[in-house]
Amino acid sequence: MNWHLAKRTLSYSLKSNHFKGFGIQSPFIFDLVSHLFREKQVYYDFERIEAWRQAQLRSKQVVKKTDLGAGSKVTRQQNTTVGRLVKDGALPKKYGELLYRLAVRFEARNVLELGTSTGISTLYLALPYKKGKTISLEGCPESARIARAAFAHFRAGHIQVLEGSFGSQLPRALELMPRPDLVFFDGDHREEATLSYFEQCLPYVHNNTLFVFDDIHWSPGMERAWEKICAHPKITVSLDLLRLGLVFFRRENKKEHFTVRF
Repeated sequence: MNWHLAKRTLSYSLKSNHFKGFGIQSPFIFDLVSHLFREKQVYYDFERIEAWRQAQLRSKQVVKKTDLGAGSKVTRQQNTTVGRLVKDGALPKKYGELLYRLAVRFEARNVLELGTSTGISTLYLALPYKKGKTISLEGCPESARIARAAFAHFRAGHIQVLEGSFGSQLPRALELMPRPDLVFFDGDHREEATLSYFEQCLPYVHNNTLFVFDDIHWSPGMERAWEKICAHPKITVSLDLLRLGLVFFRRENKKEHFTVRF
């Protein structure tokens, strides 16, 4: 059990504020918190993605999971099943649906994801705009293979998976997508790596770009990375949703930070 995360979850439940938008003066943030975060509309894609998730969770096919360390060196390989990969690595439904709604709200036609895993989060990010482009980076060959099968099943030919370490593939992805609308940082929960990828993506943002970080309270290192990101002078608005962290670059907003119960 991750005791650090459990402690932070308790603290978050006691201290999170701005529930349903209470106390928020910014019209932009109020709209996000009181409307988008509470939206009840169910998109057709939600049912399709979750049906795919359930089918994969039942799979007992044995695969070899590969974790990449710094410098593209293999630090660990182990046998597991497709079902276990999905259970351990796929973003929960609640947050997947939020990614989808954010992509719709901010018209995210150019999406970059660091950490494909088995493709569940990628589908939530990419399906709102099938005429757009989504590039996802994945270091584990078996995860990439499973994800590509998912994208083929959904006929999502606009998703491109770049296989290899983030360090080697992120520069290539940014060449292919020099103006991302939404970047989802997942798959590497080390402080130094998270900050490095954040800095590499910074030169490519525009006023309406949204960065989303997963597992911001996973460890003390991830919390330090999150705090440094929120403090960066280019960031104007940051939101802590316990699991996810959202940051915006909108010049028309003053610098503010919100802890929101989601």
